[in-house]
Amino acid sequence: MERQDGWATDRPIDPTTVRWGPDGLLPAVVRDAADGAVLMLAYMDAEALTATLETGLVHFHSRRRGRLWRKGETSGNVLRLRGLALDCDADALLVTAEATGPACHTGARSCFEAGVAGAGRSGAPAPTPQGFAWLETLWATIARRAADRPVGSYTARLLDGGVDAVARKVTEEATEVLLAARDDAEAERGSRRADRVHTRGALAAETADLLYHTLVLCAERGLDPREVLGVLQARHRP
Repeated sequence: MERQDGWATDRPIDPTTVRWGPDGLLPAVVRDAADGAVLMLAYMDAEALTATLETGLVHFHSRRRGRLWRKGETSGNVLRLRGLALDCDADALLVTAEATGPACHTGARSCFEAGVAGAGRSGAPAPTPQGFAWLETLWATIARRAADRPVGSYTARLLDGGVDAVARKVTEEATEVLLAARDDAEAERGSRRADRVHTRGALAAETADLLYHTLVLCAERGLDPREVLGVLQARHRP
């Protein structure tokens, strides 16, 4: 089943399987597809769930207005559906969505922003989410390749070469990142926009290669990325 924005699922939630509350509603928690941050809590009824599934844009039931409400219908800050999941009791819904703007009516990214420790202390707007949560998908794929070693897999071939083969690729890619960064800096100084488009793309590609090969090296050494993240978290000073 395809949606107008390209989101698709082979197993859409059937509204008839939901355990609706006595008022015909169920709570729907919305999280950002980019980084998993909780954005808001609202309520859906069968009509809102059906509209969400049919359009790919998140709809709710407005308890205040007593009608169907598409998020962003006045502000333009729509939520594009990326995933739906019922909880174990089928009486609450987790909505994963791509936010096109602030989710809160106050203009904050999240309705829970004020309750986050340290939020807003600097007065500066929160940085745009970068989608790091997707790295979990990449790591899961690398881990499967490490376990299964499928024929024809580049990752498996790298791992078969042992630590030296993978580490050499990390070194090569780090050098490529350096060269791409220098090219981009040179293009920036020359103010040649066409060249800058090329050099920025090259830098992004080389950085992607470095991240990927570094994760493969972690897999080869049996080092879970969470250990690396733990080191970064321990060093972090807000």
